[in-house]
Amino acid sequence: MEPCSVNVASETGRLRAVLLHRPGVEIERMTPMNAAHALYSDILNKPIVDKEYGNFCGVLEKWTDVYYVEDILEQLLKDMELRRHLVEESCKMDRCTELKDQLMDMDAHSLAAVLIEGYENPKWNGVDDDRYLLKPLYNLFFTRDASSTVYNRVLINSMSFEVRERETLIYEAIFKHFFKVGTLNAMAWDKDARTEGGDVQIASPDLLCIGQGIRTNEKGIRYLAETFAKERDRFHILTQELPMSPESFIHLDMVFTFLGKHQCMIFEPMLKKTGLFAGKATTLITVEGGKISYREVPNMVEGLNSLGWEIEPVIGGGSDPWVQLREQWHSGCNFFSLGDGKVIGYRRNTKTIEALDKAGFAVLNAEDIVSGKVDMNGYDKFVAAFPGSELPRAGGGARCMTMPILRD
Repeated sequence: MEPCSVNVASETGRLRAVLLHRPGVEIERMTPMNAAHALYSDILNKPIVDKEYGNFCGVLEKWTDVYYVEDILEQLLKDMELRRHLVEESCKMDRCTELKDQLMDMDAHSLAAVLIEGYENPKWNGVDDDRYLLKPLYNLFFTRDASSTVYNRVLINSMSFEVRERETLIYEAIFKHFFKVGTLNAMAWDKDARTEGGDVQIASPDLLCIGQGIRTNEKGIRYLAETFAKERDRFHILTQELPMSPESFIHLDMVFTFLGKHQCMIFEPMLKKTGLFAGKATTLITVEGGKISYREVPNMVEGLNSLGWEIEPVIGGGSDPWVQLREQWHSGCNFFSLGDGKVIGYRRNTKTIEALDKAGFAVLNAEDIVSGKVDMNGYDKFVAAFPGSELPRAGGGARCMTMPILRD
């Protein structure tokens, strides 16, 4: 397993490499009592998750080079200095420093599993919630959030909830020591700055689209603006304010994703500024000659058009506002682009898939792609639709579960 170069300058360039994590036993270590703390609205049925994820990653393996977090982590843990750093920092964050020596004595494969799946308290009484001394990383398969490629560097994100903070240790190790790429970190600039990858979309070499809400805050956005103000003569950040609840609006990519150079998927209330999006600001930040300026624009589509994009929205959930709410809840807008006009997303969102069909996207079944019955390369525009009954209940879709490393 050799590293590739790291560079992502758009959301829709031809995907060459992606980082994934197969959901492991960590997702079975939730109960109804701790699911909310783990940021889930329900507990998952892993055998069904495995089948659904198998179709999802199977499509990606047919299209691009796929790296898996657990495989890279195991390789890195053979380096004793890096192993010690990860063990000590993990134990410090989860307040279980008594485990350090025991973890250090493990083989790399076992230790990689423990750092992801958790370590059980041998004195657990069978009743209390603290069954695991080292906590399971329930959300690790959402590889998008804790780190995100921003051009030729990786943003190590400053997570808003403690249950996800330890994920960043693993991703920082992967990108610094395996891919050997430079990193950015908003918290190193200001301890209160927050960014998460679901809110950060790399529209083009000179434009980021960023959501501001419960996960990414104003200070996190300001960090990125000031970073690029020092490096670029001209640069733009288009920001969208998000509702603070319910949890289906946690990131920008839950209401807006790029389908191609001239098409996007969008949640209509955000476009029209109605319902929960009434009064939510869309702001265009312009960096020019080291100076940063701000101006409000009507919405994301008009903001993009003002920069010369000529982008056409496809409405998630179709034309019925009731269905739009239902399908947005199950990540109906959360598509991941494999290339210009080539996307993957949940098949369960039937009205959204119908809207894509009407917009010229051939609807391909993931099972047919994985089995070899259908070749994606034979289509100019397509949506690879994969089954999802359990995965959407975790609160994310195809974009959430992918961390692109290299695009054309």
